[in-house]
Amino acid sequence: MASIEDVSHLLKVMKQLRDPLTGCAWDLEQNHDSLIPYLEEESQELIEAIESKDSDNIKDELGDVLLQIIFHSQIAHENKEFDFFDVVENLKQKLIKKNQIMKQ
Repeated sequence: MASIEDVSHLLKVMKQLRDPLTGCAWDLEQNHDSLIPYLEEESQELIEAIESKDSDNIKDELGDVLLQIIFHSQIAHENKEFDFFDVVENLKQKLIKKNQIMKQ
């Protein structure tokens, strides 16, 4: 089972892929706009997996969508906008607010 250390490792790998000196040329060329087609593709593949009720494929496609989230978060971090943990915090606050509204 994955742990917070595994998430940290994923973030570290993405940072390495985007390192200006030693990173992957393709990854370094990407920006939010250039990644839109990949996000659309991965989202559609997840939808298809859900519709086919294929748990293993759903799990695989969720990982691909998570990669997109990590990729966009790294780009935003490089642009000094936000990072992955800001995304997590924002989601946490949304869920807390939703839970409070549902209890009313």
